[in-house]
Amino acid sequence: MTPLHVERAGQGPALLLLHGWAMHGGIFAPIIERLAGRFTILAVDLPGHGASRDSALPLALDPVADALDAVLKEAGVARALVAGWSLGGLFATAFAARHPARVRGLAMVAASPRFVAAPDWPAGMDPGVFERFGEELGRDYRGTLDRFLMLEAQGSARVREELRYLRDAVHARGEPAPRALHEGLGLLHDVDLRAALPGLAMPSLWLAGRRDRLVNPAAMRDAAALAPASSFLQFDHAGHAPFLTEPVDVADALTAFAADCPP
Repeated sequence: MTPLHVERAGQGPALLLLHGWAMHGGIFAPIIERLAGRFTILAVDLPGHGASRDSALPLALDPVADALDAVLKEAGVARALVAGWSLGGLFATAFAARHPARVRGLAMVAASPRFVAAPDWPAGMDPGVFERFGEELGRDYRGTLDRFLMLEAQGSARVREELRYLRDAVHARGEPAPRALHEGLGLLHDVDLRAALPGLAMPSLWLAGRRDRLVNPAAMRDAAALAPASSFLQFDHAGHAPFLTEPVDVADALTAFAADCPP
């Protein structure tokens, strides 16, 4: 039995949803209700998050990628469209690279193969941001979470509504495990999956929020240019969570992308 909690909804081709740091699969409710008539949706709670809070699985790329393979097997799914938001995008990319036969298409939602800046990656984020969050977690757990949520909501055309939604969602399934939060910040700070992109065996879709303060759309555009059969789409009124600000357009973009992916 898979060590990850999975919520299943809808019917049709499989769509695997992977959430971001400190969240859980329930964060996708605004698009799940729009996509359930078109897809069989598998919304996963990553280790240490949501109903997977007590999972012994480490929040690490290869173990989670293998667990996602088990999720599809347990669901009786041969291949799925995989969409990862923010931190979930790293796991989606790792899964696509490690188990390519399982992935029809890769959708990156406000996600990048490398989150922090480097001399050859100027559009990345200041690495000090993730370092400071890591240092502050032990001193002020709830305050640090809230500051991260505010950063996620900044830039959205509906910032107050979005922040309220994120604040409600983060504790809806219990607080995320501190261990997993530290591991997640480490991944956001350290991981660089750019080298995996040219070898992707499936098409990819890159959905960016123009006002995103965490993932620069320019970084996503540059990442898309590294991947074969890729397309880039920007939502002008969205910040870091386009599926909250523009759920209809994001759902339509995923549906159109799925129609162009191999069966």
